[in-house]
Amino acid sequence: MRTRDSTHPEGVEMSTDRHHIVVGVVPASTKRVVAAAIVFARRFDADLVIASVDPHRRTVEERPDGTVLGVVSDTTFVDVDEVVFDPDQLTLCHEVLDSSGVTWTTRALAGDPAIELDALAERLDASMVIVGTREPGVRETLREFVNGSVAMRLSHRQNRPIVVIPLAPTGPDGAMPWAGDD
Repeated sequence: MRTRDSTHPEGVEMSTDRHHIVVGVVPASTKRVVAAAIVFARRFDADLVIASVDPHRRTVEERPDGTVLGVVSDTTFVDVDEVVFDPDQLTLCHEVLDSSGVTWTTRALAGDPAIELDALAERLDASMVIVGTREPGVRETLREFVNGSVAMRLSHRQNRPIVVIPLAPTGPDGAMPWAGDD
């Protein structure tokens, strides 16, 4: 059986009787995380579901075709509209995936990234979830210290493997991103 995912502009049909791998992406790391996910998709003969989560919005409805309606989560004015996959990220996905031979589709989600990726993986009965680390930076280090990383939070929510793609490895002698400058 094959289903059509309306969030993919080409309407790529995706098999529901195959294995799925959920891949969480953010704009800065889309190409690197997706390129790494291709290796897993080939190895496990799985389709990729590339998911982007807008953390500044929350889901108010998910339609049967996978389309998500959301609202901005920090305003009193309620303007419900469709959550869409970022066109620039979609272009990056095409650059990496079009010649890969891997079947893929996209999902645009809204809310807490760990919760939304967890829910998507559950709905699809995904074989695994793949995410990247964040690029080092004071703002991201503080956010992860307060909220916990998406990968860490997923690892405590999921009963399936979480694969974390390192985006800025420090090497054996490098300082960890959360280490202070003494």
